Amino acid sequence: MAQYLFNVLHDSSELATDEEMTAIRAFNKQIQADGHWVFAGGLAGPDTSTVVDGRHSEPVFTDGPYLESKEFIIGFWIIEAADLDVALKLASQASLHCNRRVEVRPVLSA
Repeated sequence: MAQYLFNVLHDSSELATDEEMTAIRAFNKQIQADGHWVFAGGLAGPDTSTVVDGRHSEPVFTDGPYLESKEFIIGFWIIEAADLDVALKLASQASLHCNRRVEVRPVLSA
């Protein structure tokens, strides 16, 4: 089984509605029951982020998002699927349940 990251893309300051959260919880239960679940989480808005650049002798800490953008990642799932086709099918269900666009990316092996 390969692992895939589903990034939930969001474009406003509004969080998920109660209806959307109910649908997301139902989707989570389903992918857990089907053996696809690895991990998932919601994220605070990009205004709460800190970018850390430790490539030089002293790390540099910068408040705020790395990129200024109208869209940002508001949550994610890491799932296991037999192949990309299965992952894309699950991502379409995730998109429907969370009422947002979902980016699918394979997780590279270490």
